[in-house]
Amino acid sequence: MAYDTRLAQQVQEQFNTLHPYVAKKMFGGMIIMINGHMCVGVVKDNLVVRVGKERYQQALDNLGVSEFDFTGKPLTGWVYVDAELVAEEESLIYWLNQGLDFVLELPAK
Repeated sequence: MAYDTRLAQQVQEQFNTLHPYVAKKMFGGMIIMINGHMCVGVVKDNLVVRVGKERYQQALDNLGVSEFDFTGKPLTGWVYVDAELVAEEESLIYWLNQGLDFVLELPAK
């Protein structure tokens, strides 16, 4: 399954200044790991963001954001963000920080 390598590169470039990370191939795309936790990624043409259960509905209330449904059952706490929504650097950074803020609340693995 192909994924947007240009978006994946942009995500990694932003994380070079945001926080130390490990990039892994997963879900047929690329995922950014922070402190042993999945944080954000690129699957197909979408950014995937781990926002957590408490911020999940608030994230879904945004136009261009939908449930992360990889297997036929939505993964609560994760959302797809349409590529169009993160085409601008400011919006991309906003969504990357949503994932980073959540993951930094978790104990390191």
